[in-house]
Amino acid sequence: MYLMKTVRTRFAPSPTGYLHVGGIRTALFAWLVARQAGGQFILRIEDTDRNREVQGAEQHIIDSLKALGLDYDEGPDMPGEYGPYRQSERLDSYKTWAQTLIDSGRAYADPYTPEEVQTFREEAQKAKKPFLYRNHRPENPPEWDGTMPLRFKSDPKSHTWQDAVMGERHAGPEVVDDFILIKSDGYPTYNFAHIIDDHEMAITHVIRGQEFLSSIPNYLNLYEALGFEVPILATMPHILNEQGNKKLSKRDGAKDILDYFKQGFLEEAMLNFIASLGWNDGTTQEIFSRQELIKKFSLDRVQHSGARFDEKRLEWMNGHWIRDLNPSELYQLCESFWPQTASDASEDYKKQVLGLVQERLKYLAELPELTNFFFEDLPLNMGLINDNKQLKKLSHDELKTMLETAKASLEQSDFSQDDLTEHLNQLLEATGQKPGVLFSLIRVATTQAPFSPALADTLHVLGKDKSLARIDQQLGALA
Repeated sequence: MYLMKTVRTRFAPSPTGYLHVGGIRTALFAWLVARQAGGQFILRIEDTDRNREVQGAEQHIIDSLKALGLDYDEGPDMPGEYGPYRQSERLDSYKTWAQTLIDSGRAYADPYTPEEVQTFREEAQKAKKPFLYRNHRPENPPEWDGTMPLRFKSDPKSHTWQDAVMGERHAGPEVVDDFILIKSDGYPTYNFAHIIDDHEMAITHVIRGQEFLSSIPNYLNLYEALGFEVPILATMPHILNEQGNKKLSKRDGAKDILDYFKQGFLEEAMLNFIASLGWNDGTTQEIFSRQELIKKFSLDRVQHSGARFDEKRLEWMNGHWIRDLNPSELYQLCESFWPQTASDASEDYKKQVLGLVQERLKYLAELPELTNFFFEDLPLNMGLINDNKQLKKLSHDELKTMLETAKASLEQSDFSQDDLTEHLNQLLEATGQKPGVLFSLIRVATTQAPFSPALADTLHVLGKDKSLARIDQQLGALA
């Protein structure tokens, strides 16, 4: 249908709060469709629900898209020939099309009060029938003067349509009703405004969440009444919570997408993870670069069922992208994540530390916890010995003797990685201990941390003086 047209997709959020992965996934899929086809991706702000609007939310939307590198070709801050890009600035257009529907007999003023409409609902409920407003159409509605809601006069009929994700869909006339086009405050409803906007902005693909699926028959009815061509419709399945038993929502703790960046999740990892929520390319591949996503993405590979949000998988994926960084790239990204005690350390020293923990980092905000012992002497923590499955079996005298033997050997080392490895292996022979016992004791003594990188590498970066001084402190505690 759209082979001769430039592909134009849009992301049209309401400025009612922060964005979480559900909204961002819709934006990402629309962006991928546009970029793959060499088309345009548009940002439109649907700000017609004035009561729910949150100050600063529009800028937050823009910041979220930019953080993920989802560049748009037109938007509120990037005017194009199809603007304006805020619905609140397009009111004249909606009134013009509303008048067109009035003139053709397809819209009428709603004279009822909200209380009267509620009475109709309750009557239908008592009769155990679905409430349909069209059953209560006024016989002689007043002329619409803008002070009353304006309703669409539907044509109840069956509709069959093709959804680019869900396949062929069908709905009977019983779901088609007279819905509000323009509210009494003069602002259009979403049901009306988005159809006008998409038509006037030449949108070819409407990609949105599953919550709108039941409304599509009404939209199709309105497209016909207006004489508009129906764009390609693509319905995204829900993103489910970690338990997989309900839709992920802000009420259930879905995080602001920008919070992930504050924690040190990488742009490419976030893109990769969000794209995988309900989509795959038909292979076992899990790691996709931005360019691979653009090349391989297709709406017909989006699954019909909900996609479970798994933060552990996001952490695994982010860890992969962190390990893929070269030392200079990682160092630049870590600038704001170092522990405060690292402020006086040299760039070379911090790069050495990063080299040791890069394999273990799942997100950059873990950096202080994993590296603080490289920059400060942590308090002696005998719990690290007393709670260790192996070390707690030995008396303090046995541990002290073992640690004195280790110190004497390490004093002879030049503290290069190779020499340290050799001395540590010799210590295993000399003491007859397992690495899980001997190396754990030395690690606790030199780091006061429950985990550390490979022991020889850790000692090498800490240096001889600091390592031996910390062993002396531990010996004092054992004595």
